[in-house]
Amino acid sequence: MKRPHGQMRQSQVVTTFGPGSLLDLERHSVLVSGLDYWQAGDEIGEPRLVEKLKRLLNLPQLRLYAPPPDDTSPGAAPTGIQVWQFPEWFIAQEVKEETRRPGVRSRPLVHRVGLMKGRFVDDEKVARPVVPVRFVRGCRRGHLGDIDWYLFVHGERTPCRRLLRMEERGTSGDLGEVWVRCECKAERPMTDAANADRRALGACDGARPWLGPYTKEACTEPNRMLVRTASNAYFPQLMSVISLPDRDAALARAVGQVWDAYLQYVDTPEELRAERTKKPPVKQALDGFADEEVLAEIQARKGIGGTGPVKSVKQAEFEVLATAREELGSDQPDGVFYARALPRDRWDRPWMAPVERVTIVHRLREVVAEVGFTRFEALAPDIEGELELGVERASLAREPTWLPAVENRGEGVFLAFRRTAIQEWMRAATVVTRGRQLDAGFQRWLGEHEGSRRQFPGVPYILLHALAHLLITAVSLECGYPASSIRERVYAGAGGFGILLYTGSPDAEGTLGGLVEAGRRIAQHVRAALELGELCSNDPVCAQHTPDDVNERRFLVGAACHGCLLIAETSCEQHNDFLDRALVVPTVSDRGTAFFRLDR
Repeated sequence: MKRPHGQMRQSQVVTTFGPGSLLDLERHSVLVSGLDYWQAGDEIGEPRLVEKLKRLLNLPQLRLYAPPPDDTSPGAAPTGIQVWQFPEWFIAQEVKEETRRPGVRSRPLVHRVGLMKGRFVDDEKVARPVVPVRFVRGCRRGHLGDIDWYLFVHGERTPCRRLLRMEERGTSGDLGEVWVRCECKAERPMTDAANADRRALGACDGARPWLGPYTKEACTEPNRMLVRTASNAYFPQLMSVISLPDRDAALARAVGQVWDAYLQYVDTPEELRAERTKKPPVKQALDGFADEEVLAEIQARKGIGGTGPVKSVKQAEFEVLATAREELGSDQPDGVFYARALPRDRWDRPWMAPVERVTIVHRLREVVAEVGFTRFEALAPDIEGELELGVERASLAREPTWLPAVENRGEGVFLAFRRTAIQEWMRAATVVTRGRQLDAGFQRWLGEHEGSRRQFPGVPYILLHALAHLLITAVSLECGYPASSIRERVYAGAGGFGILLYTGSPDAEGTLGGLVEAGRRIAQHVRAALELGELCSNDPVCAQHTPDDVNERRFLVGAACHGCLLIAETSCEQHNDFLDRALVVPTVSDRGTAFFRLDR
């Protein structure tokens, strides 16, 4: 997406500024259009992710495309993403000091149709510049629109259309000091708009302006005030997978030749035999391959393990990472995914006893697709990497046939933990008690978020999640990447228990090998991470925090704060929720729940 003076990275379009997002350009405030108004870039192939998304969105066909790249060559056709001007209400930069009310600054609040050549002409015939108003309305279903300022000020429908003014009655910028006043003397504070219980902004009309005209839908939600530039104005809902190695490259190529036209509809051996018998292109492409091999490849592409249940995103990844072949001196990394297990004698230390395997991921490819978005509250994938069916998300297009995606190439290090070690730890009475406290905090949070489908992830996930954050901080000190560039994938489901720390870049060359080298010294990094977790600069307050404490209102974390566990949200798959270092190491308020104990 091109700015008047510069560009935006393709990855930003998918992860931050997708359809329906609010964006400030150099001279305009705009709303990014839906996919119907995009020019798609190159197609991104990732069958496993595509099949997951087709089931999620109940679509028969779906493709992934990168956002359109900018072509700067002379004479090239224009490319890019269309945007709509939004909001349509503006604040004129005419500051009127109220002589009868010292300290009150008043500015005209005008609609776009009241401007002349983009400026407001005041009573003295002076053309004043304007800036977009920072307050708009939205609802939890993602709908968006301008505030009906006349309705808000007067409290009811009225024919009054006299000049409105936005006044600042103080110097703090607090909403309590911001008022909207009509020349008819009606006025109202913006705190009324921010108070959702008062429903001062009326009922939502189902407007979806990013999809174009005539796209409203029925909605019963009340309008809520949004600050355009606030972080809660847009939460893209993303789903990502790590590309797994092909079982057989020749078979994969053969199936790929006839996948779109024929094989993507095949589910049973009988259907496959019929396709091979009746369709010459299928027969020719699959010549030399047994039905069993072909069917296994079809099921792998669809994320199905044989005739059994569908594997989750993370379960399939864990199985590959935990069964990687041991590293040999003659190995040469190749392909989009290359992982090798590190021999145990290179990392075996007393504090590494719960670790079963260390895998160095020399090359990986992550594909991230935007599925939809929400406002006010984020919707993250569950602990298995899956997005929930039936969750109400705002649509990216009127009738989506493709989704925006980006592929990142990078490297990582994976730690698998012994299942027996975690199960034995979970049986301890102190861990059971701490688990109940964490769950009680979650239940309090759930009571304040009516309609949320979030589920408590379990104590093993919180343990590994907290350890992952400590490891990111420790590794970033030496690996050459900042902590905000290292991301996590926590595995704590049916497949097993593990942590993958990885970094990726949209650049075709990938990354520079810093995490691979850190993986070869993983024992030292784990030791440093555990020592970091023992003491926080906010102790003893941090260590003594209980998640069900109604005074602190940090219901989703235990012993965790910005001094120890909280990291950049771009690195965390749960937005810094579900953390507790008391489960990892002893703290100053030791509850006997630590999974690791360092012998000094």
